[in-house]
Amino acid sequence: MDIDNPRAEQPAATLPAKPNFQPLKAHEISDGHVQFRKVTVPQHRYTPLKKVWMEIYNPIFDQMKIDIRMNLKKRRVELKTRTDTPDISNLQKCADFVHAFMLGFDVCDAVALLRLDELYVDSFEIKDVKTLRGEHLSRAIGRLSGKGGKTKFAIENATKTRIVIADSKIHILGSFLNIKIARDSLCSLIMGSPAGKVYSKLRAVTARAEML
Repeated sequence: MDIDNPRAEQPAATLPAKPNFQPLKAHEISDGHVQFRKVTVPQHRYTPLKKVWMEIYNPIFDQMKIDIRMNLKKRRVELKTRTDTPDISNLQKCADFVHAFMLGFDVCDAVALLRLDELYVDSFEIKDVKTLRGEHLSRAIGRLSGKGGKTKFAIENATKTRIVIADSKIHILGSFLNIKIARDSLCSLIMGSPAGKVYSKLRAVTARAEML
């Protein structure tokens, strides 16, 4: 006796073809809306900005594919995405680059923010570490810089960072670990440690960090 197998009579179901989606462009991620960033220019950085404008403009416009302009009326740098912007994160990188220059970093140092992902700027004030006033504050700032900037340069070279001391505000540009080492050394100087003791501790910490 023959037994009919209803499954054998049905043709095998074919799966639909695998879709091939092209990667979205930067302007398509935000539904075609143009994204903006605005960086205010402080009064004391206006003249330096005019001198190095083309050094800031060329890497942002040519390499990162971001539109940039200076709004003279509102005194701020304005950035926006373009249709050919390869990555939406380029807009924030460019804003960080311009902001780092406004904080006082050189263009040749700040441009590393465009090329490396693990760099960022950390800022703090002397009063965040210790409350100092008058001549005590002036002496603390002097300890941070050292004679002719010797102490600041030594910390920068040992930790591979860049440091800007603007009155009582301190800005550090570098990677996370290097910023932590540099900040600990600066805090020790603010608290009153002699430079020689900070140097010896800095050498030990940097040697240990290179072994990791």
